[in-house]
Amino acid sequence: MRVSKRNAQEARRRVQLMEAKQGLRRGQEARRRRDNLIASAAVVLAVALAGVLQGTVFASNPTAAQYEAVKAGLQTPSASPSASPSNAPGVPAASTAAGKTFTGSLVLNGASVGVSIDGTKAPQAAAVFKSIADKGLYKGRACHRLTTSQTASILQCGAEDASGKADPSYTWGPLENTPADQKYPAGTIAVARTSNNAYGNGQQLFIAYKDSTFPNDSAGGYTIVGRVTSGLDVISKIGAAGVAPGGSSSEDGAPVTPVTIDSFTLN
Repeated sequence: MRVSKRNAQEARRRVQLMEAKQGLRRGQEARRRRDNLIASAAVVLAVALAGVLQGTVFASNPTAAQYEAVKAGLQTPSASPSASPSNAPGVPAASTAAGKTFTGSLVLNGASVGVSIDGTKAPQAAAVFKSIADKGLYKGRACHRLTTSQTASILQCGAEDASGKADPSYTWGPLENTPADQKYPAGTIAVARTSNNAYGNGQQLFIAYKDSTFPNDSAGGYTIVGRVTSGLDVISKIGAAGVAPGGSSSEDGAPVTPVTIDSFTLN
């Protein structure tokens, strides 16, 4: 009787073990079927998404970055922001002139023009031209351009030679103290720059010897860095002599009499 009872117990344990193993196999098979179903759905979704993207989001082939972003569920990545404009090496910091006023002279063909440079309204520009004066860079340079129109009468100075050549490695910004009315009164000293570029200032300036108007371009106006304090008649006489033949027009070109900078000093 005891043997029969033990045999019955062993049989029940074997049955329970077999049922447990069968349950484990069924669970494993169910998980495999579920995983396979999910994987198949993911493939179908990826193919469909790729087709939609190819036909809509990307008119051309997507970049690797765009593709990775879409796969991660992100929006199309924005274009990398452009590098912020910056001043060329060697351009002095605005802080060296901020709040200061410099006075001195610009000597043209032996005649002196008194000038005042304003570091309060245009600290970056004032720092640049104080540096130019201190280094003596203007000595021997030219005033290559004269404009004598009814709306604009200016002499542009500081070019490396009479052709108007500038130093492309020396550029800076931003624009400062630009007139809201686009008017540059007689005696205004302003900074010449490349068109449509707020960081296209260089080493050249222009002096209005009559009230002048310059329309803004896409970058704005022109930085007013200072004014003539004496000797404006020196520049007016250059203007009265007129523009040499061969300029861009009869009112814009090289002065009839070549103009050379003897010196430029600021204190």
